[in-house]
This record gives sequence, C-alpha cells and structure tokens, in this order.
Amino acid sequence: MGICSSCDSNHAATAKLILQNGRLQEFPYPVKVSYVLQGNPTCFICNSDEMDFDDVVSAIEEDEELQPGQLYFALPLSWLKHPLQPQQMGALAVKASSALMKSNSGSEKCGCRCKSVTPFPVPEEVARRKVASGRGAEKRGRGGRRKFKAILSDIPE
Repeated sequence: MGICSSCDSNHAATAKLILQNGRLQEFPYPVKVSYVLQGNPTCFICNSDEMDFDDVVSAIEEDEELQPGQLYFALPLSWLKHPLQPQQMGALAVKASSALMKSNSGSEKCGCRCKSVTPFPVPEEVARRKVASGRGAEKRGRGGRRKFKAILSDIPE
C-alpha cells in the first residue's frame, strides 16, 4: 500500500543487521554469524522474526548464515536468555525504523520514486469555517483571490 508502486529490481535482497549504535549493516552475500561477531564481540545476533514480548531472547548459532531479506539485531550479551520487555522491543523498533529510513533501502537502487503525501490546498476561510462549525459545511463566496492553507501536513512514506 502507499504511493510507491512496486518496480522491477535488479538488485538482490540483503541481510540487514541493526547494530547496537543504531547503524544498519547490509550483506548482499551470505555471511556467517561468526564473521559478524568478529567486529562486534560484546554482542550476540538474533533474528527479528524470533523476538516477542516477554519471551526469552536467544542467539543465532555462530555457524549459521544471515539470510537475505531478513532483519537481524546485534544485542548486548546482558540481554541473552532474558525476557524482552515491551520498552526494549519498542526501542528496537524505533532504532530499526530510523536505520532503514536513513539507508533509503531500495528506493535509489530500483529507481522507485516514493513521495510524501501532499494534501489538496483548501481556502483558509473554508478551513476556518469547517473547524468552527464542526460539520465541514462549505459556503460559497463571491469571486476574487483567496488565500489557501492546507488542512493536513505532509506525511512522509
């Protein structure tokens, strides 16, 4: 859904890893967890699909490969084998969303032109009347120039 229509893509899906500092690391080729952990020795890697509220967080085995199209997190060792609290899950979701937005994942590579939603401008006087009356009724005025003001702000996608 949204404004961005799907497009043919020549690039392969990547395994995406959200690091503890919030950066996104992408792997376009198969890579073992042990290789990733060499650069991040104070953490463990887990698959985002296997994380749930109040459920124990478990690590992916070091000999397993990160799979293309999957999202992974590098988490501190202190979280290993402990239940994931809702606040922690929320913080991870925000961190992942921010990292993915910064990377512009896919939008430049495939030529997709995602745009923000721009509302249709409404005359300022009509907007005031709609808010004041609470009904959205519109009265027609005489011709002439009007000031236009958007009722909604842009919603980036």
